[in-house]
Amino acid sequence: MLGRVKVEEYREGAATLRYQVSGTGGDPVVLIHGLSGSWRWWRRQLPVLAARHRVYVVDLTGYGHHAAWRQRSLGVREDAALIARWLAAQGLEHVTLIGHSMGGHIAVHVAALAPERVSGLVLACASGLLRDHPVRAALHLPRAALTGRPSFLPVILADSARAGLPNLWRSATQLLRDSVLELLPDIHARTLVVWGGRDALIPVALGRQLAASIPGAQYVELPRAGHVVMVDDPAGFNRAVLEFLAQDAETQDPGTQVPGA
Repeated sequence: MLGRVKVEEYREGAATLRYQVSGTGGDPVVLIHGLSGSWRWWRRQLPVLAARHRVYVVDLTGYGHHAAWRQRSLGVREDAALIARWLAAQGLEHVTLIGHSMGGHIAVHVAALAPERVSGLVLACASGLLRDHPVRAALHLPRAALTGRPSFLPVILADSARAGLPNLWRSATQLLRDSVLELLPDIHARTLVVWGGRDALIPVALGRQLAASIPGAQYVELPRAGHVVMVDDPAGFNRAVLEFLAQDAETQDPGTQVPGA
């Protein structure tokens, strides 16, 4: 789908945020991938979301595109600041950020930096409360591969190679040193937390804690999904997200009928 869509860039010095846009209607939705990820991780969500929303799917600095490793990856706070400035440059308002793993971690920071622009958050297996040594965290990768969708493993390996080991290590060490816990009580965006019941990288207990720490947050657990929850159970993930977005539309205009998932 997105292979035919123009890739656009937002540059600030050495940092480059690449993004692709699809869909024409509805409030904007921004998809933020996780560690070693890219826009490819959202392939099962893009057609569904673009049918009802203007969808922006980003590749973070140092990720996603060919030879991404030539760019130095940023930390989660630097990525968040870049995205917040990009939202302002695009004039985007009433945005829902959907972030996976590190992308969810970044999304929380964006919501704290730009509350006037971010009205919704979907945090999928977000890393914001995970604290561990990078080497110990990496020991869980084999089990994560076994609990995830085997056919997706080539995409993970290809995107990891594009990013390169230095970028992956830099991002991992920085996200594991950063916690969003102190930000959560002041998050006013409507929030949905989605977790895979078989997540071997970020325990389900942290997902429940994350949801409990954000005022009014909803929590959905997909029992058969692993860490890449939107790939492992795309139907369940899409249904939860569409229902969440429909609730927001009904809140804005109670007289409007929003199609069900």
